[in-house]
Amino acid sequence: MNSIGEACNDLKRDYDACFNTWFSEYFLKGHTNDSMCAPLFKVYQECVKRAMKDQQIDFHEVEKNLLGTEQERKPPQKPS
Repeated sequence: MNSIGEACNDLKRDYDACFNTWFSEYFLKGHTNDSMCAPLFKVYQECVKRAMKDQQIDFHEVEKNLLGTEQERKPPQKPS
């Protein structure tokens, strides 16, 4: 799956590859320290935030936890 921003696709692939290596070679063997991919994740995350800003997606709206709340049950409102 591609990233939200086309410019972030290579960064996403790099992070995904690192994560898959960490998961299969470390996590599944009981080593839960996930810091090996943190630098890649940080760079990718910053790229995603820029892409969201460019596409006028409010980052705070994405972070809201709506599961189990009244807002979860309401249909999305159409922009005015």
